Amino acid sequence: MVAVIVAAHGHLAEGLIASSAMIAGPQEDLVAVTFDPSEGPDDLLAKYAAAVEKSSSDHYLILVDLLGGSPYNAAARFAAQREDADVVTGVNLPMLIEVLGRRMIGGTLPELVETARTAGAGGVKVLSEIFTPTTTESDDEGDEL
Repeated sequence: MVAVIVAAHGHLAEGLIASSAMIAGPQEDLVAVTFDPSEGPDDLLAKYAAAVEKSSSDHYLILVDLLGGSPYNAAARFAAQREDADVVTGVNLPMLIEVLGRRMIGGTLPELVETARTAGAGGVKVLSEIFTPTTTESDDEGDEL
């Protein structure tokens, strides 16, 4: 199984995991890593190491909020030293739900990375682009039989 670590500024990671549990149920090897204002990169590296230490998995997917943010920078440093880990940015609820679903049917780390990429981007929709109001007026108004 691939462990999933969700890391973000503040308590976003905890919220995403709590919300995912409402939809997909509680999950094993799913960990939130918070990044508080008083912390630095070394704190995040220690949290990633602790999450891996506690895990029974042999592969690790780290989903982070922002490319270039501290959770990403520390995750990139952490994963760069390992062949069993990868990082995907832009974590959102659709991404997390799809990753967990794919993981439940035995998805490998590369498969979960691709699932995260596709579901994360695919979860972004714009109402005005997907909703077309229907009209009840006929084009032939006044031409009643």
